[in-house]
Amino acid sequence: MTAPNRNTLWARAIVDELVASGVDAVVVSPGSRSTPLTMAADRHEELHCFSQLDERSAAYFALGRARRTGRVTPLICTSGTAAANYHPAVMEADRARVPLLALTADRPPELRDSGANQTADQEKLYGDSVRLYADLPEPAAADRTLRSLRTTVDRAVAVAEGADPGPVHLNVPFAKPLEPTPVPGDVPDDLDPTAATGRSGPFVDVTPGTPEPDDAGLRELAAALETDRGVIVAGPADPPGLDPEAVTALSHATGYPVLADPLSGLRFGGHTRVAPVLGAYDAYLSEAIAGPDETQRGWDDPTVVFRLGASPTSKRLRTYLAATDADQHVVDPTGRWREAAFTATNLVVAEPSRLCARLARLIGGGGGDPAWREQWLRAERIATALHRGDPSSVAADIAAAGTGGDVPTDVHEGTVLQTVAEAVPDPATVFVSNSMPVRDLDRFVPPSTTNLTALGNRGVSGIDGIVSSALGAGSATTDDLTLVVGDLALYHDSNGLLAVDRCAVDVTIVLINNDGGGIFHKLPVESFDPPFTDSFKTPHGLAFEPLSTLYGLEYVRIDARDDGTDDPAVALAAAYTHAHETDGSHLIEVRTDAEASQRIRERLLDAVERAVHGGDESS
Repeated sequence: MTAPNRNTLWARAIVDELVASGVDAVVVSPGSRSTPLTMAADRHEELHCFSQLDERSAAYFALGRARRTGRVTPLICTSGTAAANYHPAVMEADRARVPLLALTADRPPELRDSGANQTADQEKLYGDSVRLYADLPEPAAADRTLRSLRTTVDRAVAVAEGADPGPVHLNVPFAKPLEPTPVPGDVPDDLDPTAATGRSGPFVDVTPGTPEPDDAGLRELAAALETDRGVIVAGPADPPGLDPEAVTALSHATGYPVLADPLSGLRFGGHTRVAPVLGAYDAYLSEAIAGPDETQRGWDDPTVVFRLGASPTSKRLRTYLAATDADQHVVDPTGRWREAAFTATNLVVAEPSRLCARLARLIGGGGGDPAWREQWLRAERIATALHRGDPSSVAADIAAAGTGGDVPTDVHEGTVLQTVAEAVPDPATVFVSNSMPVRDLDRFVPPSTTNLTALGNRGVSGIDGIVSSALGAGSATTDDLTLVVGDLALYHDSNGLLAVDRCAVDVTIVLINNDGGGIFHKLPVESFDPPFTDSFKTPHGLAFEPLSTLYGLEYVRIDARDDGTDDPAVALAAAYTHAHETDGSHLIEVRTDAEASQRIRERLLDAVERAVHGGDESS
């Protein structure tokens, strides 16, 4: 390999190994100190360079892309605060187990702690949030050093995408010249060709492994699952996701219904035709119906719970599981603990999809109590019908509970998620914001056969970086892309909208604008005002239409607060369908009343509980 100077040689070696390890895209942000890396990436024919001006948005864009693909999209930035802006996405990638690789350029070591401009302590900048950290040596045109560099890059990609996927940080110091300026004698002619140019494929090819129990452990687990009353609980999936066929096979073998989080990858798809996949459990489960107490009102608890993925989005499901006396088997491929109620009885260290397939073959099929499954299916029918405002379709089920009463049919924020899910193209990727959108998706959108990939940032569940994460996910697929986002989350990451044009990502944004933090109406602090309005709900009064002009989005606004003759749900469905039938990106703003929506949620919850369990929950 010929190179004008050692920095260029060094950066080319890093980028070549990234590509050899399977990387096909990077996200770069402008800066001087990262010049060697940026130029090497930009000039590589097999690498797609996404350019992002804001490092925080850049990091979330890379995270969203990796969440969709399960493969790392490295980040390149300059020194100083640029690297610090990656930190929120690094935290999310850590907890959500999303591959991320940060290449942070740095000043040379002799300038550290010297007062030199734009020089900060970048060593172990992200603390324990990363799976691997390396402060690379200064660039050197030496055989052994280049071999070490290539090995480190290959290991970094392998660790980021490994059995415990997550963020990796390589700090890369460079001294001037940063541009490919010739420096006579800087790169000797007698470099070992293998060190200088690498091998065919990665310099070190890492063969990944997957943990699984031995035969005896597998038989013991299979025997534990041979019970009449069990459920499979699937929380948000780690990239690249759960295999629906494997989980369906286990459901058939055990007779267990599948309680599928909307981010599990199991709530939507063709497998829902043949598997008992449930999605409305957030409306009919609570700790009040769990356990041996007489307040169960005829609801039978499971004796075994088989848990996959991260902790479920639904708090009501989590508290219900904590209150049961069931044996709970938590499956985790890393052996780490993700069950905050600390009521699980078994931790199974295994790759979940492979484990499900092996257990299904061992158990054989035909298990479970039909009456037990019908209990869940009946509750699901009732909740889904009431959420759609159609109690007549489940009149017999409701009558069996000995209850009746009015079911609210008013449009609320959950209606927005229902409308999107019913009108979404097939296939599609839908990214949902934290706070209320993901909770409304969980409660109000039932399983369907639509090829829909629902994604969200549930690692540390922040509202920052949502726009960029969605656009990053959209950049990795030809699926139609929809983002459902709240007003505060859009405000937090409006910078990310620049990627619509710069990264050529078409998106339909459905903005639920309730002028503040609507989720706080769910909390007891709502009754303390002041300071509730000014310090929690925090109304901002911002107009979002100018964003459409700034970023080239077609804009429409729907007001769901009016009592006029126009049905907001019908108007939203029409606007959403138009957006997907029209080229370009769109912003559909739906104005809602957060307090009114929360009161409707509460009335619907009461109606579902009475229809499913009968009487009042306190009885």
